[in-house]
Amino acid sequence: MTTLLALDTATEACSVALLHDGEVLSHYEVIPRLHAQRLLPMIQTLTAEAGIALSAVDAIAFGRGPGAFTGVRIAVGVVQGLAFALQRPVLPVSTLATIAQRAYREHAVEQVAVAIDARMDEVYWGCYRANQGEMQLAGLEAVLPPEQAYLPRGVSGEWFGAGTGWCHAARIPTAVSATNASLLPHAEDLLRLASFAWQRGEAVEADQAQPVYLRDNVATPKK
Repeated sequence: MTTLLALDTATEACSVALLHDGEVLSHYEVIPRLHAQRLLPMIQTLTAEAGIALSAVDAIAFGRGPGAFTGVRIAVGVVQGLAFALQRPVLPVSTLATIAQRAYREHAVEQVAVAIDARMDEVYWGCYRANQGEMQLAGLEAVLPPEQAYLPRGVSGEWFGAGTGWCHAARIPTAVSATNASLLPHAEDLLRLASFAWQRGEAVEADQAQPVYLRDNVATPKK
């Protein structure tokens, strides 16, 4: 059976998950600014709980962004280090897709409009629809002002709003049936998406573990 490790540090949450012998173990903490200190100990604890060595992992999945610049870089750095050392491939997974997958798991919704607060008066935005248990992107991921966050053309039915960007709900011109603005990415859901990607043969070499920011300028406020 495939053994996959997943980790995410792209937002305030820090989480790791492990698929081994068909069972999933996970640890999840909301610990802003402590990801770098906690991530490796969380991985060590998880593999110890599973009773395996890290070398038993077949591939490593990670949240590739968009999200906090520092958080995404932490995930990429740790994943590249582990993957190079273990000579294992990696599975980059969208942070927005991970939140959509969590909404699917926790709220049983099949169409999710995800918004993450991107600072600078913008949100990271992506819309996802369930296909045989996997939340798949409809349209494009983007960073934009809340007023420009629309559903893709041609979609219908009820949509659910998920992610911290929905703190701007009054400014988002998209009709949703309900929202959860506190929903953060969880490695358990990232692991689920990574499993689909692994089955499709989408793993890549460690040097291709690259961040996706969506925004070219991540530090300077817009003039």
